[in-house]
Amino acid sequence: MGERPTDEKTYWLDNKRNHHRIFWVLVAVCAALFLADGVYHKHTEFYWEEWFGFYGLFGFCLSFLLVLTAKGMRKILMRDEDYYGR
Repeated sequence: MGERPTDEKTYWLDNKRNHHRIFWVLVAVCAALFLADGVYHKHTEFYWEEWFGFYGLFGFCLSFLLVLTAKGMRKILMRDEDYYGR
């Protein structure tokens, strides 16, 4: 059960190893961009913008906060499965 027929086309994302490869490539890209923050000089308006990795950490924290907010809004906005069928 759960096996595919041999004549069905398989895609590269069907292989679980490729999921892990994508994850680790994204981790490496994020780490490289975070470390690249120390390589160039920033012309900032506020002093906290000069902190190492500020924009990366700021973006991560706000994305995390956005997900938590969306989870809370889901409880308020969610409708029954047959809402439009009534």
